Amino acid sequence: MSLATRMSVPLLAAALLVPPAVEAAPFTGEHWRPAIHAAKAYAAKRRGTVTFALRTRKRLYAYDARRQMTSASLVKPMLLVAYLNRPGVRSRALRRPEGELLEQMIVRSANFAAHDVYGIVGNRGLGRLAARVGMRDFATGSGWSRTLVTAADLTRLFLDLDRFVTRRHRDTAMRLLRSIVPRQRWGMAEVAPRGWAFYFKSAWTPRVQHQAALLRRGRRQLAISVLTSDNPGPYYGRETERGVALRLLSGLRPDSVPR
Repeated sequence: MSLATRMSVPLLAAALLVPPAVEAAPFTGEHWRPAIHAAKAYAAKRRGTVTFALRTRKRLYAYDARRQMTSASLVKPMLLVAYLNRPGVRSRALRRPEGELLEQMIVRSANFAAHDVYGIVGNRGLGRLAARVGMRDFATGSGWSRTLVTAADLTRLFLDLDRFVTRRHRDTAMRLLRSIVPRQRWGMAEVAPRGWAFYFKSAWTPRVQHQAALLRRGRRQLAISVLTSDNPGPYYGRETERGVALRLLSGLRPDSVPR
């Protein structure tokens, strides 16, 4: 046996003892897309006017989503963000009366609280926030409840809602939007998938039923908004919100990756 052959034997044996390189385990979650066709078919059969949007990091899924509608209470999250970002507020702790006022406005949807916050923020503050978010069809009105919004714009706001809030008050804003009182948790809140944090706000008047929400699990997130008007009654509108969300969010599991 040659010298080269004798040297190669132990080297070969040593090589066989070295474990192969371990590759990073691939993420097992499946790509997920909303059931947009089922949601559109359902919305088209409902009475009144229905628009909706679902936004992921990849794309916008929409149904008449640039139609302007009166916001009613769905402008309250904008009032919240605009107030927390004010120069005299953003860098200090909230005073107790401020915290209580914002909680009343968001958690219980108190209109008197929205009136007070709007008196401080004004249309100028709402307009600045809308421009920063990139809300294309937003328009202020003669009062906070007369603001005009669209489903597409609201998903743009909600998808990055925490990023639009100053860092000091970010946890406060998100906590409030996750703490809506049980008696106001209808529509899409009834069908929110398990395993996803759910932050939302509803709006309702004799003529409209609106909702917008952020769903988040780790770094994965999506935003959804359903706006309705001219409903035969409030419960009909809430069922429309529920039905659209149920179809859009079908199949969304804790390990899903929104596309």
